[in-house]
Amino acid sequence: MTALLITGGRVIDPANQLDASADVLVLDGAIAAVGQDARQKSPAGVVTEELDARGKVVCPGLIDLHVHLREPGQSAKETIATGTKAAARGGFTSIVCMPNTAPAIDNAGQVALVREKAARDAVVNVYVTGAITKGIAGEELAPIGSLKGAGVVAITDDGHCVQNNELMRRALEYAKMFDLPIMDHCQDYALVTDGVMHEGYWSTVLGLRGWPAAGEDAIVARNILLAELTGAHVHCQHLGTAGSVRLLREAKQRGVPISGEACCHHFTLTDSAVAGSEKFWAADGKGIYGYHDGGYARPSWPAYDTHFKMNPPLRSAADREAILEALADGTLEVLASDHAPHCDYEKEVEFDYAPFGITGLENELALSLMQLYHARRLSLPALIEKYTVAPARLLRLKKGTLTPGADADITVLDPDREWVFERRDTASKSQNNPFYGWTLKGKPTATIVAGKIVWRE
Repeated sequence: MTALLITGGRVIDPANQLDASADVLVLDGAIAAVGQDARQKSPAGVVTEELDARGKVVCPGLIDLHVHLREPGQSAKETIATGTKAAARGGFTSIVCMPNTAPAIDNAGQVALVREKAARDAVVNVYVTGAITKGIAGEELAPIGSLKGAGVVAITDDGHCVQNNELMRRALEYAKMFDLPIMDHCQDYALVTDGVMHEGYWSTVLGLRGWPAAGEDAIVARNILLAELTGAHVHCQHLGTAGSVRLLREAKQRGVPISGEACCHHFTLTDSAVAGSEKFWAADGKGIYGYHDGGYARPSWPAYDTHFKMNPPLRSAADREAILEALADGTLEVLASDHAPHCDYEKEVEFDYAPFGITGLENELALSLMQLYHARRLSLPALIEKYTVAPARLLRLKKGTLTPGADADITVLDPDREWVFERRDTASKSQNNPFYGWTLKGKPTATIVAGKIVWRE
């Protein structure tokens, strides 16, 4: 028998509405006891490893439901081994990988391949999503029943968006039959066309092709109508516009089975970041906790820095504020990274030609803490709920709780720890991240999966 005792921490378990000073006892990979008397419940004669959590928060293992591990087919960017090590450093015990690999995860064999490789190489739990359409081409439905049987937890064409409304309707009907949520990358190609950044003042000034907010709003509206029609659950990924969260809020008030997530870069940065640091700090930098008041030294970057190119793009300051409000009032239930690794050489080109996406697993918790908790928009339990209870409920996972008998997936974090995020701090295979050199506040200090410490400072 193995035993681990986490002592002296502030235990926050939103699933059980617990927020108290307590110890946590783990036996053979499962939660055995939570409370002041947890030590007394350790079996006699068992050697118990202890982890001192004084001054720290102990919570259910964090879940990131939007991660690109790139394997199979794109291992130069990331692998299951390196991506899960990055997740562990970021405080995440479970991640959900997207299916836009090469080849796409659109059949049972590909699901089995990823699950087998994860069982061998991963240091955290890896859950697999399957594609909505074959080859993520948006033309023919993938075998949704077979994907469910192979173990996927959701279906999505992430990185792409099904444009055919009739096809999307049928996908929702099948998904409901198999009790699977559909996660959708909301992007109307006819409106977005070849846009590379948010359509607005800064795209005009910089001479870059604009991507209107309506390109997201139109698909969110489509998804609401189809969810209402079919009764199937649609989860809208990485929302970034004021219009999309307004639509989502109104739909949820009517009881439509729809939900949404936000990524930390969309509620931290704005489109002015593409114009360079001088323009960003002057225009919108005041919206970032710790920087607007001169608390931290302001990092610099040049104009047209491709590390600020992502899909969906950084939006306006008004859009950023709307996302923060939607997180605060519960319209957006989930926080995620959209961790999207790319090789350095892919980003070292003109802005037009660089791929979309940034990494995020290792810094997203700190940015979320800064913008939501330290900025007093969310309580700490409410923030933790968006990384635990909410994603577990959406995907029907038996995770996100410290209830005795549950898997001992645990995150220990210091919400007040200040640190500078550097390239040497990353375990990801790629380093396409715009936040290197930033002073962040809040840091995981230990990540525990099935009772085993897989990363600690």
